[in-house]
Parts: sequence; structure tokens; C-alpha cells
Amino acid sequence: MVLVLDAVTKVYRTSEGPLEVLKGVSLTLAPQQTMALTGESGSGKSTLLHLAGGLDSADSGVVHVAGEDLAHLDDKGRARLRRGSVGLIFQQFNLIPSLDVRANLAFHAKLAERYDTAWQAELTERLGLGALLNRYPEQLSGGQQQRVAIGRTLAVRPKLVLADEPTGNLDEATGDAVMALMLSLVRDTGAALLMVTHSPRLADMLDQRLHLRAGRVA
Repeated sequence: MVLVLDAVTKVYRTSEGPLEVLKGVSLTLAPQQTMALTGESGSGKSTLLHLAGGLDSADSGVVHVAGEDLAHLDDKGRARLRRGSVGLIFQQFNLIPSLDVRANLAFHAKLAERYDTAWQAELTERLGLGALLNRYPEQLSGGQQQRVAIGRTLAVRPKLVLADEPTGNLDEATGDAVMALMLSLVRDTGAALLMVTHSPRLADMLDQRLHLRAGRVA
């Protein structure tokens, strides 16, 4: 399994006392499996995604990513895992404004020492970015920026892709096109995908759906 969460809990300390956000959540994802994570705001979706990506730590339970127990990794180890095995795609595109499209696409792969010229060229072609390589993020539409963000993430060939409302800033038609591209590329890399979405329509495009309600699997 690429991702295993077993009886995971997460509690945040607030001025009003402990806030239990996740209450014993379990899930598994195998290579090439895709799962939509749904639920109302505050149900724990983004928290679960952050735990899976090593951006936060569980209070109890087990989180295994690409065969590694995150509880046994320090900050440096988690950063290494995110660099090579975990790809993150967010609603905000988070492109580097001072870099053109070509450099943004290559950034993570070069950082992880996994830059592959042939794969980079294939990503560029399939994402329809060939005519945009010399442009900067401010010169791109929202859909174009998100395609660059997806290409940058997948250039590393991660084992697990975590996406948080990746089409949330796009209109429906653009969002659907970006989703189709992302799903095709994720499956071709052999990665697993866990995606937070509020949209039942987008959730139906994935293999499985996990619904959270008040921090539990509903």
C-alpha cells in the first residue's frame, strides 16, 4: 500500500479547550488507486491530508506513506519524503513568480535530483504547455497555472499525490478539463491519489469516496 492510516486521531489545543478533529480514521490506498475525501467544512478533510503528507503529526494511530512510518521520521525525514515520494497540489497554484513555466515545471524534479528530460517533454505536451514555456505565472490563466502546478508535482513521479480542492479556483469547464488531465497523468505514473473535494460530481470521477462527518468516517 502507498498510504495506510490506521485509527488516526488529531487534537488541537484551543483557548476553549481540546478540539478533536480526527477520531480514529482509517484508510488505505494502493498504487493507481484514486480516492475522493468528502465532508462538510470542519469535518477533518484537510487535517487528514496534512497528516498523510507529513505536514502535521497524528496524536495517535499509524500513518505509513510509501512504506515509511511517519512517526519515526524527524522534520528532515518528512521533508525528504515530500520531496521524492509525495506530491502536493493545492487550490492555490503556488508557482514561483520569478520563474517561467519551463523552470517552474522542472523545479521540484531538479530539487529531488529526479529531473528526466523525456518525461518533462511528455508532461509539457500532454498538459498543453508547449507554447507557454517562456511565460511567467502572472501571464497565465488560472487553468494554465494549475496545469503547470500539476506538471511540477508529477515531474518527480511521486508515489502518492495529495490534492486539496485542486480545481476550486477554476470555472466548471476548465476544472473538468484539468481534472481529466490530472487523473490520466496520475494513473500513468502509477501513483495513488487522495483528493479533498466538496463536489460530488468531481468525487464521482475517482475510484472511491471516503466521507468524513465530525472527524469520523461516515
